Amino acid sequence: MTRTVVFVFDGLQAELVTPELMPNLSAFAASGVRFQSHQPVFPTVTRVNAASIVTGCFPGTHGLYGNMSIIPEWSPVEPMNAMKPEFLELRASGGQVLLVPTLAELLAAQDLEYIATGIGTTGQSFVHYPNGEGAVLGASIHPQYTLPAPLFRHLAARFGAWPDHALPNVARIEHLINVTTQYVLAERDPAVALIWCSEPDGSQHGTPLNSPTVHQAVRAADAGFGRLLAWLEQNGRAPDTNVIVTCDHGHTTVSEVIPVAELLLQVGFAPPGQPGGVIVAGNGGSVLFYIPDRNVAVADRLVEFLAAQPWAGPLLAAARLGPVRGTLPTALVGLEGPRGPDLALSFAWNDRVNENGARGHAFVAGGPIGQGQHGSMSPQELRTFTVARGPDYKSNVSIATPTGHPDLAPTILRTLGLQPPGHMDGRVLEESLVDGPATALTTKDHIASRTVSRGTYMQRLTVSPATRGGHLLGADARFVHS
Repeated sequence: MTRTVVFVFDGLQAELVTPELMPNLSAFAASGVRFQSHQPVFPTVTRVNAASIVTGCFPGTHGLYGNMSIIPEWSPVEPMNAMKPEFLELRASGGQVLLVPTLAELLAAQDLEYIATGIGTTGQSFVHYPNGEGAVLGASIHPQYTLPAPLFRHLAARFGAWPDHALPNVARIEHLINVTTQYVLAERDPAVALIWCSEPDGSQHGTPLNSPTVHQAVRAADAGFGRLLAWLEQNGRAPDTNVIVTCDHGHTTVSEVIPVAELLLQVGFAPPGQPGGVIVAGNGGSVLFYIPDRNVAVADRLVEFLAAQPWAGPLLAAARLGPVRGTLPTALVGLEGPRGPDLALSFAWNDRVNENGARGHAFVAGGPIGQGQHGSMSPQELRTFTVARGPDYKSNVSIATPTGHPDLAPTILRTLGLQPPGHMDGRVLEESLVDGPATALTTKDHIASRTVSRGTYMQRLTVSPATRGGHLLGADARFVHS
């Protein structure tokens, strides 16, 4: 049985993967399977995409729709921040963090281990093993806690305290690689190990894209990745270890912050939770809307308002609302589900460059102007840098067929000799595997429009279908004045 190591560079921009900035990743990519059209799920935020990576599902199936979203078991009117304290409160109230099992749980049932080590948020780390407190097999390791909890004291005694968070997060990256190589790989030797590096995402949120700090961050992250590869070689693990590299989303530069909730009150919508009101959950470059009692008239009025705004991009509506003029179905991108929003909005974007030459600006629900953000359908955010290399994968090939984060878990299971469970939305990436057949996937454009008082709103999504939901390959929305 081959092992798998997954290394996630949070928020990595493909343009940063150069021999000068990232020599280790550049060399690795040159000899592996390069997925040229590998998409994150929408909203393009970390905790949602982490959940999709470890469950093989779109948000509609795994039940986590945003870093901020309504989880009815937690609160029917207050958006929940998807972090460890809130997850624990959700579980205490009888709710589930995720509605399907993760790789950690699936592998434990086969007497195999999945261990995640990450230095991102507590929420990102938690979704890898949300029921792992009493686990015998598998773990999730974070600077503030571990699942199961007793492991935290063991690692602290052996490796010392985690360094403080910094930008760039150099010291924590070094500690991350120490724990991963000297404990996770050397002692536990799990079937699947995942390493989640917080850079360059942290530095891109904290400084302008392509800044000197961002360059320092990717150099440090690449050095950590290089140490991991060297350890596998030096310890004879490389021949039987598959290594997958990916990132959870891209980034754009914040051009303007839109206070959506305040604007809705100003134009006469009732306060959230009241009849005629709208609950707003901002997720960087996107917004999820929840309408009490799923009032179709309120939803239509909201779309009428949003469609006329210069900051509005694509608009999606849940099937339970019925047809809403100007919107496309949330099901197209895997957002249809029991916890799903009534409406979802991606903010508009453009391709202007910032002072450092980084392409793409977008409106957002929150974030410092001039610095990086994500969550939207911007082409800069709606992409990843994804490569696989190892005994189960082809060598030195590029694959153009559309793929996405829900496809990773079923593919990993296949390389372990296990059958992916039927609830997974993703597919096995057969075309990437040794002796695997070529795969041709169709794409389809979906179009909607709505005429309002000052003109016409038009949108188009390009989607490649998956089992349930679809990989969003491109999006466009515009308002044409009459």
